[in-house]
Amino acid sequence: MDAPSAGSKGTVLSERQRIAWLRLIRSDNVGPATFRDLINHFGSAEAALAALPELSARGGATRAIRVASEAEAHRELEAAHRFGARFVGIGEPDYPQALKQIDGAPPLLAVKGALAAAKRPAVGIVGSRNASAAGAKFAAMVARDCGRAGYTVVSGLARGIDTAAHRASLGTGTIAALAGGLDKPYPPENLGLIEEITGGNGLAVSEMPFGWEPRARDFPRRNRLIAGIALGVVIIEAAMRSGSLITARLAGEFGRLVFAVPGSPLDPRCHGTNGLLKDGASIVTEPADVIEALAPLAQLDLFPLSMAEEPARESRAITMPPDDSDRMRIIDALGPTPVEVDDVIRHTGLSASAVYLILLELDISGRLHRHQGGLVSLSD
Repeated sequence: MDAPSAGSKGTVLSERQRIAWLRLIRSDNVGPATFRDLINHFGSAEAALAALPELSARGGATRAIRVASEAEAHRELEAAHRFGARFVGIGEPDYPQALKQIDGAPPLLAVKGALAAAKRPAVGIVGSRNASAAGAKFAAMVARDCGRAGYTVVSGLARGIDTAAHRASLGTGTIAALAGGLDKPYPPENLGLIEEITGGNGLAVSEMPFGWEPRARDFPRRNRLIAGIALGVVIIEAAMRSGSLITARLAGEFGRLVFAVPGSPLDPRCHGTNGLLKDGASIVTEPADVIEALAPLAQLDLFPLSMAEEPARESRAITMPPDDSDRMRIIDALGPTPVEVDDVIRHTGLSASAVYLILLELDISGRLHRHQGGLVSLSD
């Protein structure tokens, strides 16, 4: 494991802050977006932790919220240390610069391996688990040439295309984004590959706790990491219901370039990639197509310094908690259809600070659902 970078952009968390951040993100009903809003409102993770029980009760929770303890945080930090890993906060120098700019970026990433891999511009390469020999060979060609051109290759450690991309970029640098904890790589047959990655020029990253076995719903979260770390993603052999199409969709939402490799209309593994091309993805028939398209982006400072000091920006705190009538106005304005927070503010006539605090209450109590793009709705 590399030492923390010196002279890079960002602010290093104190150990006390790191423990508080880990406690907060591991507490019930606190995801990345909620974490950000809590820090912005209360000014620090420690203050947010102290406020969680009251927020949950005011939001109408039917049971007490579970707040992760210091002992739990210390155990996870010790597990990371034993595993040769550590946690990197979103404002720290070693956090991937492109990833910190997306909606819902993980506040903390568990990382193991060569941190230098996260400092170079990256290209994502993903595709079919049941890859053809030709598809795997082409994935390796793209990964190898992109690596030689100075790009880190990021993928999801899956069978097929992902495996081919990782193996071809072991020498130049590759990032494996995991759906489970760092100590629970999937699939099991790639255990040797992940050891090669983290023992060489590559890096493994995860936002999940140590010991977390990946479930089906964790893989789209993993795909979001791939799309967020990369400047662009290359899709090679993806069926119509492939998870790689989720990566492509997220990449488009994050403003990344989306590339697709055309395939035979008779091969179901190519129906998804051919569909991406119909929808405007950039066609790839040789590695140079990717390298030339990414070159202008890699030369620009697209991701300026985004500090994550406490507070990250001016707190929205108000002097008194909203009263029940204000809370009911917010609840009445919400429903199962996602809406923008600004629309809720205009509809209710309440101050932005009051609306944000009430939404936090509903969120912490488990009654609010957050959607991509900052939309919110009441949970079913």
